Amino acid sequence: MTPADTGASTTVDAAASVSSSDAPDARDSRMAPGGPGYRRMSLALFLAGVATFALLYSTQALLPLISGDMGVTASDASWTVAAATGGLAVFVLPMSALSERFGRRTVMTASLAVAVTVGLLVPFAPSLPALVALRAVQGAALAGLPASATAYLAEEVTPRALVTAIGLFVAGNSVGGMSGRVITGWVAQEWGWRIAVGAVGALAVACAVAFRLLLPAPKHFTPGSLRPRVLVHTVRGHLANPLLRRLYAIGALFMTVFGGVYTVIGYRLAEAPFSLPQGLIGSIFLVYLVGTVSASTAGRLVGRLGRRGALYLGGGTTAAGLLLSLAPSLPLVLLGLVLITAGFFTGHAVASSAVGKTATHGRAQASALYQSAYYVGSSSGSTVGAVAFHSGGWAGTVGVGLLAVAGVVAITVLGSLAARRQTAKTPVRIFGLTR
Repeated sequence: MTPADTGASTTVDAAASVSSSDAPDARDSRMAPGGPGYRRMSLALFLAGVATFALLYSTQALLPLISGDMGVTASDASWTVAAATGGLAVFVLPMSALSERFGRRTVMTASLAVAVTVGLLVPFAPSLPALVALRAVQGAALAGLPASATAYLAEEVTPRALVTAIGLFVAGNSVGGMSGRVITGWVAQEWGWRIAVGAVGALAVACAVAFRLLLPAPKHFTPGSLRPRVLVHTVRGHLANPLLRRLYAIGALFMTVFGGVYTVIGYRLAEAPFSLPQGLIGSIFLVYLVGTVSASTAGRLVGRLGRRGALYLGGGTTAAGLLLSLAPSLPLVLLGLVLITAGFFTGHAVASSAVGKTATHGRAQASALYQSAYYVGSSSGSTVGAVAFHSGGWAGTVGVGLLAVAGVVAITVLGSLAARRQTAKTPVRIFGLTR
């Protein structure tokens, strides 16, 4: 079947064939570290990641203040996060189809433009339902970023540099998540949550303008089809791939942990025995810097341990952090958050880059399905984590996280067993004979 039949670009399929070999190709015109355009591209997508996560989770550190201002419970306030991530999860696949037709850079630019505009309106929401609705629209707009960025990198960056390049984009996510929460924490302490959210919107505007000025024009993109039948065929093909299904589930489960922990942590730290002020609660999110490092080094980790080994390490680190966070000691809670963050960003970078390498056509759709599962995990983790906290305290939220980590480990074990069975079935040729 030709790329035109599947809606994939011919250059993506060519990229897939190149990625099957690690041998360098002097004729490869795609970007690589040290080559022309690579630094501009890396900085542009890093800034796009900053804007995406800063906007997407702009209310997460402010939930206790929103609860108090609007007179709602933690589970009600958590919908300001869940609506944004849910909107992204629903619209990421349609947005990826638009990027196949109109181009990755065009869709990413339009998405950021709409998202930052809505971000400047969020501070004026008169009620919780209005705030939730605006956040849902913002999440839907941001859906054009993750899958399009991953597809852009898969097409424009050499296979050897792909994991590192995606890791830098994910690192931008971590910086955005951190800076948005730290800024909102301190600004809200002085001027309230509305001014804090407006400050994040202003930061995102600056990142969006710099992104558009810096990102190199694509050279390896070929427009695909927007026909629904073609999209359905492509999506069905991806969902029929057992490895892709496992990667989607792993992304969702990792994000269930992360979404639950960081939605609820502000409530825990505001209560006894910690009773921290809002500014210090926001500063807790500086641990996102750990995610910046772990995501950007994921490529080297996969090189040493293999993909499944890196996933085991990410899951184990996350579980250790969850257990440590149960301690009634602030230093141990902070260490637990460090381990949770490092384990999550490692697992996310490894799984998302594996999707780009596994899909042989329609990579935007393959990445979109991953992002959809990932943000479904975020949305459900935010909601379930808040409900568990409301009914069982922090231990309830940790219990939800440990169940999700157990799912990651179980799926990775199944992948290892499947790989062994496949290896056992593969015939070995010796001197031209099959045995």
